[in-house]
Amino acid sequence: MIRKLSILDRSRTRLGHPAPQALRDTVALARTAETLGYHRFWVSEHHSVPGVAGSAPTVLAAAVAGATDRIRVGTGGVMLPNHQPLVVAEQFGVLESLFPGRIDMGLGRSVGFTNGIRRALGRDTGDADRFEEQLTELLGWLDGTQQAHPEVHAHPAEGLRTPAYVLATGEGAGIAARAGLPLVVGDLRRRDRVAEIVEGYRKDFRPSARGAEPYVVVSGTVAVAATTEEARRILLPEAWSVAYSRTRGSFPPLRPAEEVEALEMTPKERELYEGALTGHIHGTPDRVAAELSAVADLTGADELLVTTSTYDRTALLDSYTLLARIAGLAT
Repeated sequence: MIRKLSILDRSRTRLGHPAPQALRDTVALARTAETLGYHRFWVSEHHSVPGVAGSAPTVLAAAVAGATDRIRVGTGGVMLPNHQPLVVAEQFGVLESLFPGRIDMGLGRSVGFTNGIRRALGRDTGDADRFEEQLTELLGWLDGTQQAHPEVHAHPAEGLRTPAYVLATGEGAGIAARAGLPLVVGDLRRRDRVAEIVEGYRKDFRPSARGAEPYVVVSGTVAVAATTEEARRILLPEAWSVAYSRTRGSFPPLRPAEEVEALEMTPKERELYEGALTGHIHGTPDRVAAELSAVADLTGADELLVTTSTYDRTALLDSYTLLARIAGLAT
C-alpha cells in the first residue's frame, strides 16, 4: 500500500453550478483533505476549457494555502511552455514567501488544446519542445545561477527552496531524470506503461542539489464506496464528459450519475464512455486496498496523487475519507 496520499483537483464544473462554485469547492475540498491527513493538495492549469474552472493555478494555490494550515499546496501543474520562466519563478517566490515550507512547484510541458487557444497564449506546438530549456532557466532564476539575463533577478524567489516536480507528459520522465527532480506519472489505467516509465526514470536519474535519489508520484482516479456499484457510479459523470468531449470537442459540466445512466448514446459515444470507465481503481475498501498494494508492488511509487472528479460532492468526500482510512492517515 502506498502510504503517502495526495490530491489533484481540477475544479470541474457541475451542471447547475457555475464556475465560481467549482473554485470554492476546490478550496473546501483542500480543507477536508488537510483534516483527513493527505500530504499535499494540487490544482491544475486549463485554458478555455468549458468544464474546467481552474485556469490560473498559482492564484488558486494561494487561495488554497490561505484556507489551510499544514497541508502542502502546489500545482499539477503550471504548463511552463505557456509562460515566461521569470514570471513563474516570481509567482512561486511570492507563494513560498507567504506560505513558507508548504509550496510545491509542479511543472508540465503541454500547450493549449487547440490552435485558437495557442494563438491567444502566443504559443504554438513547438514551444513544448523547449520545456527542458525553460526548466533549466526557471531553476536558474530560483537559485540565482541563470546567466542569460545579467543583472536581472527573480525577487522574491531567488534563494528560496521551492521543490519542483515534473509531470511525465511526452519526454517529461527523461527530463525529470536528467534534472534530478521528482517525477509525477499517470494514469493508472495503463499500469504496465507507468511501470515502464518509472523504470526508465530511475535508471537515468542524475542526483542533483534538488534530489539525491529518484522520487516517484503515480497519479490516477480512485473511487471508494460501500459497494463496487456505488464506487462505479462515482466514475460515471467524468466518463460521460470524456466521451462527449471526444465526439463534440469540448468538456461539458459534470452531470449527476442518474442522468448519465438514462442518456441515449450513439454507438460511438457508448464505446468511448465504456472505455473511459475501464481500468480505474474503484470498489470497496478491501478491493481498493488490494489494487493499491498491487500498484505499489509494480511501480515502487513513493506517493499516490488522486485525481477523482464527480458530480456528487458527498460521494466524493466519502470516497476520500474511506481512502484515508485504508492508508491509515492521521485524522
